[in-house]
Amino acid sequence: RAFLVGDMPFLSYQVSQEEAIRNAGRFLKEAGMDAVKLEGGGKNVQTVAAIVSAGVSVMGHIGLTPQTATQFGGYKVQGKSAEAAFRLLQDALALQEAGCFALVLEAVPARVAEVISDKLTIPTIGIGAGPNCDGQVLVFHDLLGMFDQFTPKFVKQFANLEPVIIEALSQFCREVQDGLFPGEEHSFKMPTREYQKFLKRL
Repeated sequence: RAFLVGDMPFLSYQVSQEEAIRNAGRFLKEAGMDAVKLEGGGKNVQTVAAIVSAGVSVMGHIGLTPQTATQFGGYKVQGKSAEAAFRLLQDALALQEAGCFALVLEAVPARVAEVISDKLTIPTIGIGAGPNCDGQVLVFHDLLGMFDQFTPKFVKQFANLEPVIIEALSQFCREVQDGLFPGEEHSFKMPTREYQKFLKRL
């Protein structure tokens, strides 16, 4: 069984610490998660500490943070200057101190991710952060080649399922429209005697 980490949506933890704790708890109770993930360092560090104090395991996420990417110039590599890299390291250490059990590093130069990973005692999970993180993650749809309109530099497609999926869905539509699906082999049967009794009741 996989260890499930729920990615807390935008504004589910930014409004107040009380609301953040409540929403994190809902992830565990209602969604069956084992932990939650929050994006960003800085002011979110205190929120992380509050959620951890309430008994919920938290994974951090710094670098490119998709929920707030527009504040940092869009979907761009973070930590390319010495100052920006040092801020990422400070955020990483602060999140570890706040109680994060692991940290996602997204779209961070490989050298910076390596230094951060070396400085932390908790594991780092890289996505576009080079080979020296403790673990790696890719978006499911990117990994399987289910979306070809945009492919980030760090993505490796291990399959190309988009044309297969499109053809399967197109064939499904055609067969429904032509009355070929569902066929007799896809339909449940009723004993003839019971069907006759049913008809008599009409």
